[in-house]
Amino acid sequence: MHSDLIIIGAGPGGYETALSAARRGMSVTLFNGDRLGGTCLNEGCIPTKCLCRNAEAVAQFKEADKFGIDDFTFTLDYNKVIARKNEVTDTLRTGIASLLKSAKVNVVEAMASFKDQHTVVAAGEEYTADHIIIATGSVSKSLPIPGHDLPCVMDSTRILAIDYVPESLTIIGGGVIGMEFANIFASFGSQVTVIEFMKQILPPFDSDIAKRLKQTLTKKGIKIITSAAAKKIEQNSDYEISVTYECKGKEETVVSTDLLMAVGRAPRVDGLNLEAAGVDFSPRGISVDDSMRTSIPHIYAIGDVNARMMLAHVASFQGERALNAIQGKEDGIRFDIVPSAVFTVPECGMAGLTEEQCKSQSIEIMTGQSFFRANGKALSLGEPDGLCKLIFRKEDGLLLGAHIMGVQAADLAQQCADLMNRNTTLSEMRQIIFGHPTVSEVILGAIHAVK
Repeated sequence: MHSDLIIIGAGPGGYETALSAARRGMSVTLFNGDRLGGTCLNEGCIPTKCLCRNAEAVAQFKEADKFGIDDFTFTLDYNKVIARKNEVTDTLRTGIASLLKSAKVNVVEAMASFKDQHTVVAAGEEYTADHIIIATGSVSKSLPIPGHDLPCVMDSTRILAIDYVPESLTIIGGGVIGMEFANIFASFGSQVTVIEFMKQILPPFDSDIAKRLKQTLTKKGIKIITSAAAKKIEQNSDYEISVTYECKGKEETVVSTDLLMAVGRAPRVDGLNLEAAGVDFSPRGISVDDSMRTSIPHIYAIGDVNARMMLAHVASFQGERALNAIQGKEDGIRFDIVPSAVFTVPECGMAGLTEEQCKSQSIEIMTGQSFFRANGKALSLGEPDGLCKLIFRKEDGLLLGAHIMGVQAADLAQQCADLMNRNTTLSEMRQIIFGHPTVSEVILGAIHAVK
């Protein structure tokens, strides 16, 4: 069977690019090796956000007395929590299938591998296309330490499938995945310990935000150990799991009933037979240029598999860039301005450069900070904890970065990303009317704080 375009992988990058290509008049064959929606919908973004919402509700219930609700008691039925998560993902997956069917995308329920530069094989059948996009995503990584392969070591996929709340949980890795699960299970009643190798949690985030989040989560009872290297994992006859780690030259041990390994993700390149197509790749991903082209001009790679930036929304827009390259069109997509978030309580959101990145690039900057405790809407919501930090280029006042911890931080980061995409300056932002009372006024507060 021949198509204008073959897409291997049906995660957000794959299926959204398939729909966009169909709208552009292309015939598309999409290979789905697992479940529609990929890791993001089935084992990542969406199911974890469902659990984050449950955790947020539980946290609010625990503080019911602050809102004048006395003698309030509740119990958590974790089976219902999981059932709600499954219902949400099933609904979205059904919607994707319907969209693909309406768009007349040919969906093949099998993973494809290359036979040559224009041919792939799936379930014993051969398929050809003028252009091919690889969108196979990523897999969970694991530290190569003794005990990493014990059956008790869970990754993010396995922990989403458990039917109980761990009595105690050790998480190796303090990135986005690790901190979201730490917040979720701490809210549900687990005793949580996080071991992070770097000197701060959330390494990509601005240090002021990471430090403040660590303080907040520590107050909630989460033990966070930074600058700590996990050395080995063991399990005794009572099924207790011990993690030995080194911190400040000393070896320490933490014992728990359950263990999550959350040390990032690796591009999914195994099984593609990329050698047959002559595509350059390594364990770090498939090499691409700014048009998402691989070493073979008509083959592209988008999303986690090229490891440029492992975010679902980036994969989707890399797909748009690839389609534009195929059709010889220019676009104005700004891959240097990507909003991202971690859905702890409180949330953290960011877009653009951090202060550390500006210093490394010798960019002279001005910064402004405001605090959620001075924001009327945040106080009325009972969410006084938070910080908004904006970074401007000193030379011309251009907004370079936004770093926010607090209620609605993810949406506020998006608002700042919108402004950054329009090259908004400090003087221009001072003339924008912000609604009152809104949480977004913390942005206005940070603007006024710039000197």
